[in-house]
Amino acid sequence: MNDFDTVELVSDPRGFATLWLSREDKHNAFNAQMIRELIMAIAQVGDDPSLRFLILRGRGKHFSAGADLAWMQASANLDFNTNLDDARELAELMYGLARLKLPTLAVVHGAAFGGALGLISACDMALGTEDAQLCLSEVRIGLVPAVISPFVVKAIGERATRRYALTAERFDAHEARTLGLFADTCPREALEQRLEGWIDTLLLNSPQAMRACKDLLREVESADLTPALRRHCENAIARVRVSLQGQEGLRAFLEKRRPDWQTPAEARP
Repeated sequence: MNDFDTVELVSDPRGFATLWLSREDKHNAFNAQMIRELIMAIAQVGDDPSLRFLILRGRGKHFSAGADLAWMQASANLDFNTNLDDARELAELMYGLARLKLPTLAVVHGAAFGGALGLISACDMALGTEDAQLCLSEVRIGLVPAVISPFVVKAIGERATRRYALTAERFDAHEARTLGLFADTCPREALEQRLEGWIDTLLLNSPQAMRACKDLLREVESADLTPALRRHCENAIARVRVSLQGQEGLRAFLEKRRPDWQTPAEARP
């Protein structure tokens, strides 16, 4: 996989990739280069048919401290159109992650501030450590969480987003789980073991079916119960049933054996 300066994209032989935020000395704070490299890495993942899912993590003590101070200082001296270009780059990152056909799992520890909360919200699921601290901190410095706001609202709801975006309060992992942002939490020392449990669970599933499921849920999540939606759902299950993995999964279930996409536990690295 391509070499980057601010992120690392690591492929696992079991068939998934981990995308690491890797500005450890800056607590993985965003700058223009990191945003560009994240866009490139996510596009690379999306183009790889061998991958089954993506894990998003941060190196060092924190998931991400939000925007880089030097980058923000430089932005303060830019005109409207240049700032608009920066915003479009960040939006490309968030929308690219949200639209990725593979399932995505954010693994969060330490601080996750500002735009980092957008990344977590754009993922399908998130696992967090009990020491995680989250914050929509933008209004505290005279800004707004504009580009990330659609994803945060989808993840935690409009009412909770209003509270945390307007107050810039920090909230902890327990609150993040209550709001639905985190699907699971654990002590930091148990993170790797807990993550392996999530990986094992995802590896049980048909890669093709998980991609089809994401497409389906994207269509139905905010749609009205129209005849067109009904036909879309009917066609979706019919297509999956006659697909190679759909046929293999049904036969394996009926024959009481593993489907061919499952690797026996004893054969895993």
